[in-house]
Amino acid sequence: MSQAVDAGDDAARAFVEVRRPTARARHLPGYIYTSAEIYRREKEEIFLKDWLCVAREEELAAPGDYMALRILEEPVLLTRNRAGELGAYANVCRHRGVEVAAGAGNAEGFRCPYHGWRYDLDGRLVGAPHMRAGAFDPASCRLDPLRLDRWAGWVFVNFDAGAAPLADYVAEFDRDFGWLGQADCRLAEKHEMVFDCNWKLIVENLLDFYHVAALHQDTIGHGFDVTRMPLNNKADGRFSSFYERESPMPGGKPLLDPLPALAGGAEKLNSVGFLPPNFNVIFRPDYVRPFVIWPLAPDRCRLVAYPLFAREAVDRPGFAAAARAYRELHEATLVEDLEMVKSLQNACGSRNFVPGRMSKVEAAVHNTLIWYLDRMFGPGG
Repeated sequence: MSQAVDAGDDAARAFVEVRRPTARARHLPGYIYTSAEIYRREKEEIFLKDWLCVAREEELAAPGDYMALRILEEPVLLTRNRAGELGAYANVCRHRGVEVAAGAGNAEGFRCPYHGWRYDLDGRLVGAPHMRAGAFDPASCRLDPLRLDRWAGWVFVNFDAGAAPLADYVAEFDRDFGWLGQADCRLAEKHEMVFDCNWKLIVENLLDFYHVAALHQDTIGHGFDVTRMPLNNKADGRFSSFYERESPMPGGKPLLDPLPALAGGAEKLNSVGFLPPNFNVIFRPDYVRPFVIWPLAPDRCRLVAYPLFAREAVDRPGFAAAARAYRELHEATLVEDLEMVKSLQNACGSRNFVPGRMSKVEAAVHNTLIWYLDRMFGPGG
C-alpha cells in the first residue's frame, strides 16, 4: 500500500474503502476528480501507455486522407499513404515543434506553416528551406512514428513502444464483441459533446445502470430494470453485459433491420461493454454506438459518439430518418446527464463531500474504480 500513502494516509484509508466488496465499498474521494497532479499522473500512467481508439478506418479511406487530433495535449497525425497503409505520427515539426497539419482532409503531404518544412504521408522530411549547409541531414529527420493497429474497423494508437500488441490488449473484449461485425458496419454522422466534469465521471456514468430508471424516464429509462441486467466484470477493468429489453423507440421495436450478425432473431438483445481506459460500446439489434471519452482538463472532457449501422441498411429508404431519430434519442439522454455530471464535479470539490456507499448494481463502476487504483497506485494501492 506504500504507493497509495504518497497521497497521504487519508487517501490510503479511502482506497481501502473502495476495494471492499461492492455492497460494502465506497466511491473514490473527491480530489481524484479535481487534482491537477492526479490529471498529470493519469496522462503518464494510463493514456501514454494504453492502446487508445482514435478513429474509424473509413474516416481514412483513401490514399492521402489524414486526421489531426490531440490526446491530452499530445498532437497526433493519422495518415493513409499512397500504398494504402495507415500511419500515426507525432504532429510536431522537427524544427520548432509547430503542428504540421490541422483538421482532417486529403493531401499530398504536409507543410509546417511556420518555416515551410515539408513532410510526406509517411512522416519523412522532404523539404527544409535554407537547411542544406552544415551537418543537417534531412534523411535522418522525420515525424516521430507512433504505434498503430486496427481492430474491428477501429484505429488504435499507442505512445508506448514497449506495450503489448493490440491483439493481446483487446482479446477479452473481442471474445465478447468481435462477432458484431463492426468492421462491416458503416459510420453515420459522428457527434461530440463537451462535459464540465472529469473524464472518469463520464466513464462511470456510462457504466452506472443504477441511475437509468430514475434520470432517464423520458428517454431510455422507461421499462428498464437494472436487476435483470447481468454485470460481467472482467480483469483489468473490462466489462460486458448482454440482456433483453424492448427498444426505447415508440412502439418498442427497432427502426431498422437487424445487424447481419443477428439475422434470424434476437430483436430484443442489448449489450454494453467497456474497454479501458475510455472506449464504451452500446449495442442494440440494429446498430452499435460506441463512445470514446477524452480528458481535456481535470474538470472537462469530450465524448465522441460513433453511430454504426449495417452496410445494407444505410442504402435503404428511410435510413436517414431512422439514424436521425436514434441520434436525437441519444443526444437527449446525454443532455439529461449533462447537469448531473456537472453537479458531481462540483460535489467533488466540496468540503462536505464524503464518498458514499455503493449499491450492488454499481458493480461495473466498482470494477472500473479498482482497475483505476491498480493503474495509478499499484495493486493494493
